[in-house]
Amino acid sequence: RGLIFVIVLLLTILCSFIYRKCRKHIDINGKNYNIRIQENDLFEMKDCKKVIPFDECFTTKVGDAPDEINPRSICGQYITKYPIQEWEIQNLISIAQLQPANSRSKYQNKIRYESGKVIQKGDYLLMAFAKLDENGLGVMTRKEYIACLEQLWTELDKYYGQRDICIPILGSGVTRMEDTSLTQQELLDIMIESYKLSTHKIKTPHKLCIVYKKRDDFSFDKIGESI
Repeated sequence: RGLIFVIVLLLTILCSFIYRKCRKHIDINGKNYNIRIQENDLFEMKDCKKVIPFDECFTTKVGDAPDEINPRSICGQYITKYPIQEWEIQNLISIAQLQPANSRSKYQNKIRYESGKVIQKGDYLLMAFAKLDENGLGVMTRKEYIACLEQLWTELDKYYGQRDICIPILGSGVTRMEDTSLTQQELLDIMIESYKLSTHKIKTPHKLCIVYKKRDDFSFDKIGESI
């Protein structure tokens, strides 16, 4: 009996280990929210609306210059797949009745929009995200990042239209944090905690799906540890 118990225990541990290593998503459910953390390509997600983080000026020019959209970023991939001109962005801004921020961008004194604000184009929600410095590089402080999330949840409550919302881990790409250094794991924890605390949520059974690309600095088992 002892031998059988040991064998069963070892098999259970092995199966658990394999499952934890191979799983592609994890669900976090609460009284009034459903969050799914999923490894996938954002553009391959089906039957949902997808958030695309632009900069605060909704720049549409893709390239390798500091003031251009990095072609490898989520925004760069989106514009490459679905080319969009500046006049089209302005038309979407007008339709959404989105008002400019009170102050101008540090980059060339351009009109900017508050981080977290959204305009809609089909199944995509184009979001003003990173602030721009004097060189046109995307930068944010931790405080600005949290404020952006608070604004974003309000916007998603307005735009989700009884569908799931898919969003990348914001800030894990080319955006620079001015006053701190945050890993993909830490950024995810901040997003989850911010969403839990927000009064604006996607109503169940619909969910917020946070999509990520597999990286060494991320683990399902470590979710929540940095908060």
